[in-house]
Amino acid sequence: MNYPEFFDKIPQIKLKDNLSSFLGAFSDGELVFSYKEIVKSAGHSCPTVLGAYLMTYKALEELYVNEIPLRGEIKIEFSNKQSDGVTGVISNVMSNITGATYDTGFKGLAGNFDRRHLMFFEKDIISNVRFTRVNNQNSVDVFYDTSSIKMSEELQFLMQKCLSKKANEEEIKEFGKLWQKRVEEIFNKIDEVISVVKV
Repeated sequence: MNYPEFFDKIPQIKLKDNLSSFLGAFSDGELVFSYKEIVKSAGHSCPTVLGAYLMTYKALEELYVNEIPLRGEIKIEFSNKQSDGVTGVISNVMSNITGATYDTGFKGLAGNFDRRHLMFFEKDIISNVRFTRVNNQNSVDVFYDTSSIKMSEELQFLMQKCLSKKANEEEIKEFGKLWQKRVEEIFNKIDEVISVVKV
């Protein structure tokens, strides 16, 4: 399976999932997610998918200093509707990593391991997304802004040509390379495009 090399440079996200341990999926309950795995789940790599992954990484890093984050015990809130813009894509990525869902997740066993009601939309927050630890209610607001990283004219031109089905095979391949080059540039400027603020 061929993929851009920078995928492997993106930090992995390690969590502990007590449900997976209880049901014998992973004996120690420890899970590790990579960006490559999230790309396979999403079906593509783009600034939105990368942003959702990195926002989750940075938020958990801030909330769980010297601790392993607990999957299924993390609440996520958005200011937008789930159907607004790319909010649905972002929420799907974050749900895959944290286990948080609105009402479609695992219902639990005898009151344990319920994954529902951990993700909320249209909340009164000023950030892109807010993460909260369920056990102590500590929260962080996460902001993601890639406006400083412009799409090149060549990339814009090739995108339009590909979408209008006028591009040849070589141009389609070049578009893909330039697209991922832009995603990599965003990753390389992670500290410029993402900020985390304790609530």
